[in-house]
Amino acid sequence: MTRDISTVGVVGLGTMGAGIVEVLARAGLTVVAVDVSDEAIARGRARIEESTTRAAARGKLTQDQQRDLFERITLGTDLTAVAAADLVLEAIPEQLAQKQELFAQLDKICGPETILATNTSSLSVTELSVSTARSSRVVGLHFFNPAPVMKLVEVVRTVVTEPEVLADVVALAERLGKSPVVAGDRAGFIANGLLFAYLNHAASMYEQKYATREDIDAAMRFGCGLPMGPLAVLDLVGIDTAYEILEQMYRQSRDRLHAPAPILKQMRTAGLLGRKSGRGFYTYERAGSPVVVTGAGEPAAVAGTGTPREVRAVGVVGTGTMATGIVEVFAKSGYDVVYVARSEEKVERVRAALIRSLDKQIQRGRLTEAAKAEALARVGGTTRLDDLAFADLVVEAVVEELAVKQALFENFDEICKPGAILATTTSSLPVIDCAVATSRPADVVGMHFFNPAPVMKLVEVVRTVATSDDVVATVHEVCRRTRKHAVDCGDRAGFIVNALLFPYLNDAVRMLQANYATAEDIDTAIKLGAGYPMGPFELLDVVGLDVSLAIQKVLFAEFREPGWSPVPLIEHLVTAGYLGRKTGRGFRDYAKR
Repeated sequence: MTRDISTVGVVGLGTMGAGIVEVLARAGLTVVAVDVSDEAIARGRARIEESTTRAAARGKLTQDQQRDLFERITLGTDLTAVAAADLVLEAIPEQLAQKQELFAQLDKICGPETILATNTSSLSVTELSVSTARSSRVVGLHFFNPAPVMKLVEVVRTVVTEPEVLADVVALAERLGKSPVVAGDRAGFIANGLLFAYLNHAASMYEQKYATREDIDAAMRFGCGLPMGPLAVLDLVGIDTAYEILEQMYRQSRDRLHAPAPILKQMRTAGLLGRKSGRGFYTYERAGSPVVVTGAGEPAAVAGTGTPREVRAVGVVGTGTMATGIVEVFAKSGYDVVYVARSEEKVERVRAALIRSLDKQIQRGRLTEAAKAEALARVGGTTRLDDLAFADLVVEAVVEELAVKQALFENFDEICKPGAILATTTSSLPVIDCAVATSRPADVVGMHFFNPAPVMKLVEVVRTVATSDDVVATVHEVCRRTRKHAVDCGDRAGFIVNALLFPYLNDAVRMLQANYATAEDIDTAIKLGAGYPMGPFELLDVVGLDVSLAIQKVLFAEFREPGWSPVPLIEHLVTAGYLGRKTGRGFRDYAKR
């Protein structure tokens, strides 16, 4: 049986503290809230009033419920007022010494059965607990901002936390209508531990001028379906806050990937803190505004200085899902398309798949019969590479093996007319290795579509050291005409999306292998804490563990970053044939569902 927690003390009435007070009171608990001054109390009360008034205006709270809520809240400056609380939660500034001093005071004030909790997002709960004589009754209770809205709560146990205390706090979080996940005591816990390494990597990518801020953010939004790009997230969180969290993570892990990117320290020192200061990676209308001033701070992404070449006819080589999707994209956009397959049977298979896809769109009201007929009339299939001679743009979408692609590009070089653009859809291989298989490397470019190609808006335009400006400009124009969002990047492993995504997925597997948290809790933390459409293990099972391992191996081989070496757990699963949904079992067993 869990203990009934009916009275909760909250110390600190900043944005987070006030939000937690509201959550507790709305759940029917008695709340005693304390801050350092009458002014701080007034600001905290105003925050709660503003938030509950908005909720009432949206019909989520009646006026009577709002009044009753405030009757359950006692506000004051006397810390001893929390003495009788069943649980006391601190939400004061993220400074270790200040929190330790507070915990020492609370230990003397509160009864021996009172649970002491911290809302820290990065500090060691263990270091806070040893400031008391009740280390076994100290836990982390990490809410996410804004607390009344965000469903996730991380319940952080130390090595000495009593199981009964942990169960009581988990039950409390569930009573509040939250989704608690249990984690061990290490910097960042689950959500921030995975998220901030990824954000730090994105900042480094920008600092190295590998891609523009707009392209990095657009790549992750359109390529992964994330609600915000990483640099926009850093501006929202606050550059200073991100820097401090990463510093704490590095202090504990000594992992170079957690060491804050130098640009974050520079921005922090210069006062470029993100939205709250009016400028960070982006410039905003004013301090606190979410509205970005377009083009301020640095030029927006451009398609290069070249002159686009005319593209009327497109050739596609390949018959898989990606190749078929690319054929559909070009045909629906008004291009004449010829696709090359290895047999007449595969030619027919691609056409049948194309018809099925178009018919589904008609059933959903997204396409007319006339548009379907026009698209199909533009498409022809063949088994002869020589039929690509007329194409202005040729896109290969064959198996991800360098030797196969190089052989194709040698053929393209002999068959295709002068000035034709030769593109590869590779997601991980060096584009330059395909380019040097031809006598025209300036005409070779990466054109990385995402699956399914008719749905996903992103195309990574990969320029090698030899690619001409005209070719890059042409591919941007083609993307504009096909209604794709093109982002520019250099020719290195992973490009933008995979280089940011797969180290994050690898970190999640490492977290699971270390028994830090369960796959279910990690997925829940990322979906509810970061707003991602899928958790890392759901995504790995969809992508395929074999595909994910192959990409991670490529990244590790190119960058030689120790933290990017594939985690043994995923290698073992692949060896066992547990590849994800396509085999019925990966990190989860789908046969049992």
